[in-house]
Amino acid sequence: MSWDALEDAGTDIVRRLGPQALRAITDRAMAAWPREAILAATPGAEALLDSLAEVDRSAGLAYLTGLAAGYAQRASEVTVETVWSGPGSRHVPVRATAAVLADIVDEARHELLLMTYSAKPHLTLTEALQAATRRGVSVSVVVETLQGAGSALSGEEPYRAFTGIDGVQLWHWPTSRRTEPDAKMHAKLTLADRRVLLVTSANLTQSGVRKNIEAGLLIRGGAIPQRAGEHVDALRASGELVRLN
Repeated sequence: MSWDALEDAGTDIVRRLGPQALRAITDRAMAAWPREAILAATPGAEALLDSLAEVDRSAGLAYLTGLAAGYAQRASEVTVETVWSGPGSRHVPVRATAAVLADIVDEARHELLLMTYSAKPHLTLTEALQAATRRGVSVSVVVETLQGAGSALSGEEPYRAFTGIDGVQLWHWPTSRRTEPDAKMHAKLTLADRRVLLVTSANLTQSGVRKNIEAGLLIRGGAIPQRAGEHVDALRASGELVRLN
């Protein structure tokens, strides 16, 4: 174990449980709680406690306190930007959907979620997703199916846009789970590490991210990206979203 291992373990706790959980573990360790009691209060903290035991304890606890405070401060800083596809304006500078999408995929380090109604092969996005999976990012894509779309979509299945990318998990909303007639999986979003969220009208197609006039919001920080990830987790756990074979 080393300081690098402590950093990795602390960052993992923040990513999975949030900075408040890391601060709670640190406070309990400072108060000399037994290891079993800390784990009972916060399951999944084994790696953090193991790595803490391998460094100077006082320095390690001080480091973890600063790490939790830094992540909490970042989480409290929320920015919201508008994002557009299609023609630009000389008078009002805006960020382009294609560029923002590429940036989000590039900056993901742990987890990346994309949801789209329609999808077509898009070389820039394909290369960015391939790079993400190579650096160890867990990539999930939720897509509509031709069966689910009915006559609204035609041609190849939307998931075919991602089948050549090793490591990508494909998900869909089975028609058997849809209680309303003609219900669609119509969400379009990109979520990186549960801290950066793009919600947009643009599908993951060349037309959607470049040609059409589409609008979206890019949200960094705060609780909204985290809640979006938790909602998709709940849809998976309940069986509303299932893996595509």
